[in-house]
This record gives sequence, structure tokens and C-alpha cells, in this order.
Amino acid sequence: MKPTDYINREDLYGAHNYHPLPVVLDRGEGVFVWDVEGKRYFDFLSAYSAVNQGHCHPRIIKALVEQASRLTLTSRAFYAAALGEYEEYITKYFGYDKVLPMNTGAEGDETALKLCRKWAYTKKGIAENEAKIIVCEGNFHGRTITVVSMSTDPDSYGGFGPFTPGFIKIPYNDIPALKLALLDPNVAGFLVEPIQGEAGVFVPDEGYLKTAFDLCKENNVLFIADEVQTGIARTGKLLACDHEQVRPDVLILGKALSGGVYPISAVLADNDIMLCIKPGEHGSTFGGNPMAAKVAIAALEVIKDEKLAENAERLGKIFRAELLNIKSDRIELIRGKGLLNAVIIRPKGSQTAWDVCIALKENGLLAKPTHDHIIRFAPPLVITEEQIMEAAAIIRKTIEGM
Repeated sequence: MKPTDYINREDLYGAHNYHPLPVVLDRGEGVFVWDVEGKRYFDFLSAYSAVNQGHCHPRIIKALVEQASRLTLTSRAFYAAALGEYEEYITKYFGYDKVLPMNTGAEGDETALKLCRKWAYTKKGIAENEAKIIVCEGNFHGRTITVVSMSTDPDSYGGFGPFTPGFIKIPYNDIPALKLALLDPNVAGFLVEPIQGEAGVFVPDEGYLKTAFDLCKENNVLFIADEVQTGIARTGKLLACDHEQVRPDVLILGKALSGGVYPISAVLADNDIMLCIKPGEHGSTFGGNPMAAKVAIAALEVIKDEKLAENAERLGKIFRAELLNIKSDRIELIRGKGLLNAVIIRPKGSQTAWDVCIALKENGLLAKPTHDHIIRFAPPLVITEEQIMEAAAIIRKTIEGM
């Protein structure tokens, strides 16, 4: 089969809810992927930061295979030997009393929203059905009906109403707007991405997260951090909130929690919050299954043992410095933290960021545009300095040559 055959088959039998770059991938290892014709590429998307530990990391694959041959799923109707081990490991790893295991990032966000509302009624004393949660414009927390109800992106919410009530939308990186919204006594939580990834790696002002957290504490409001994309060492710290020494009341993790080999997400909180949810009030057939438990432990061990947060911090600075050396009027702005970076492309004629990504693909590097004019660069965190320099040279050659 030719690449076009694979593409046409997906187009014929699959829903048209994605617009992929025209490359058909067949294999991956470390920072590289290969297409069906054997061409090698740098992966600078990392499955939207799910593959922080690199493709097919042997320790994570070993954990997956060993548990898959032993026991895969019990549901939560019974205790499983692997689950308690994982729960103890992840709660001590991140410093929380309890974890509620789920499968996807969107499920993690939905779980946090339910937890916040339940806390509002049982602990804060807000009247039933009156709780409100503050969210930020430009957010991306997933694709469920409730999550798109919080969105300000017409592509996410258009045509999917009616929407879930109970959300106050304020500008991101705007402390005065947050102060004003917190005057409402029915506000129970503030849900925020420490860096807005899908919005184009929008890094807030230094001090924004700490000030927002302090305001939440003053008003008895839960600070809820969506670290599905920014967490697990991506930004140069274990969590992006760690850059400002902020410990969220509710922490949402996903993506790289499995190293990209299995859908795993988690919500962490202390007893006062987590135990507001009682048996039968929330759950998931696959959440916390034995394979997920073993895979997540291995994935987190790799992050710590291979010092991937430190690698992201060091190489992120080198990478941004290299991008700043590109001589082209096509680049409007470069921003990022750790190995979560973006280049804002200045349109030229009919060319957009999509055209730049097509040219990058031809030169052996895969990235994807977001919002037409922004390209996100997020390689696996196992990348070496030699590889980051080689990839930066490809980006420079591509953009200067257009």
C-alpha cells in the first residue's frame, strides 16, 4: 500500500473529526518515528505531550506486557493487587492524600469539576445547584459537552448546545478579572492551565499562578490545575505549578502519566476534598485497572530516574536560543517553558503555519499548527543536546528557505 492508500482508507471509514498532517506513521523509538515507507522523522509533537518518555520506552513497555499477561481488568467491583500499590506510589510522588484514577484528560477534568461542586455543597455550604467555577478564555480542557461549555473557541462549542451552566469565563493572565469574579459568594473553584497549550503555548506573567492561588485561599475557593499537558516534567519542573511553588488543591494529570502507551489520567486531592465523593457517586470501568496501575508507576519512575524535568529545563533554553537565531520575517514571536515551545508565524500571502509544517515534514521533522498561525514544538523529553541542535537546524533551514 502507498501512503495515499492508508490516508484514503481512514477518510472513507473514519469520522472526519481530525485534519492530520499527510504522513502515515508505522513505528517509533525514542524521539523518532518512521512512516510506512521507512522515512525517519523527529517527533516534535510527542502526541500532544503524552510521549514525554519517548516512543516505546522499554521499561514502560515491559510493565505493560508483564501485567497484560497476568491480569488486565477487574473493574472497581473488586480490589486489585496492583491498584493500591499505584495509589500509594502516585500520592507520595506528588504529595497528596488521595488519587481518583480515570482514563483520559477530559475525564480527569470532568472528575475535578464534579469534585469541586460536591465540595461546594458539602463543605463550603453553597446552596444546591448554585455553585460556580471560574475558567479562563482560550482554555482547552477536552471535548465533552460540559468542557466545551467552558470554551471560548467556536470550533469547540459551535453547534453543540445547549450548554452546561455554572461557569464564569474571565481573561487568562488577568488578576483584576479574577479578583472581580471571586466576589461572587457562590464561586467554588478556579480551573486553570498553568500554560495554555492549545491556545498556542500561552505562558502567563511571572507570579500569575501564585497570586491566583493566594486569592483563591483568601476566598475559600479551590485552585484546580489542569496539568494534563504541562505536567510530568514537560516545562522543566515535575509540574508547571512548581515554577511558582504552587500546590493546587486539585491536580489533574493525564497524557504522559502512561508514557503514551495506554490511556491513563488521575485527579489528586487531600482527604478534605476527595472524600466528599462517596461510593456510587463517580467512577469508571477502566479507571485504575491493573495495567494502568503498573504502566503509570513505570512511567513516573522513568521521569525521576532519567531526570527528564532537568533535561527539559536545560534543553528548552538551548532550543529557544537556537530559534532566536533564525533569520526570517516569518517569525513573529517565540515563547515557551522547558520543552513546551511555540513559534508564532507571520502569514505571507496564502501561506500559513500549515504550509510551514508541511515543509518541516519534507525535511524530516513533524510538528502541528494550532490556530492557523502558531506551531507548537514539544519533542520527547529524552532528546539529547545533539538531537535538539539537529532538529533546530532543520527548523531554521525550513523557515529561512520559505
